[in-house]
Amino acid sequence: MRVYHIVYEPEYRSADIHFWTTCNLKCRACYTRYETLDFGLYDDPIAHIADKAPEDPPLIFLSCEEVIAKIKGLPLERAIFIGTEPALDPEMPLLSRELHKEFGCYNILLTNGLHLAELADIDEVIFSIKAISPEIHEVYTKKDNRRILENFALLARNGIKMQAETVLIPELIDASEIERVAEFVAGVNPTIPLRIDAYFPVPGCPWRAATRAEVEEAAELALRHVQKVSVLTLDMKRTGEKPVRLV
Repeated sequence: MRVYHIVYEPEYRSADIHFWTTCNLKCRACYTRYETLDFGLYDDPIAHIADKAPEDPPLIFLSCEEVIAKIKGLPLERAIFIGTEPALDPEMPLLSRELHKEFGCYNILLTNGLHLAELADIDEVIFSIKAISPEIHEVYTKKDNRRILENFALLARNGIKMQAETVLIPELIDASEIERVAEFVAGVNPTIPLRIDAYFPVPGCPWRAATRAEVEEAAELALRHVQKVSVLTLDMKRTGEKPVRLV
């Protein structure tokens, strides 16, 4: 199994379980090339990554039994599968099943949706939609987005509980493109929530940070189509207890 890092969040009784796979997208602003640890461990993750050199990939991985052992004894209500692309780990379904058995926790998978994993023990999918316009998606990820959009619709038809997530990148994925994302999501099911994240600069990329005003403008446009929109802006401060690194 490709789990290399686990962070426990006492405030939410949740574990962020990080997978390292060879991602099937090549997103230009993927931060994992520069930081392999959970950003929640840093007081100012934006400044932390600003001038970093690329990091080497992790070399040590945990078995399913080792993951369970690291978490055992902690109150666990949620397990969040995150990383380069957790759905590409063939043992991810095994871990989700064992977490259900051991803790009865609520399992959440973050995915780019290009590959659909077995979801029998996944309670919710947060599905990242980079862009709707094919040319923008190819510029950003170097991949076609048709299968991703088909898979989003397929999961919704199959009754999977879902959220959609996208990132506003000034001069690339702007408010008008975010509205296209919202239109697409609404066409599948307007009750699926949409979260809009503000882009922050990643080394080697030409784009500036997204402002709160830009994200809020995009949210207003998105609300013309979907029923619920949330935002994550760069001026938001973490509240509650600081996460704890388990591995």
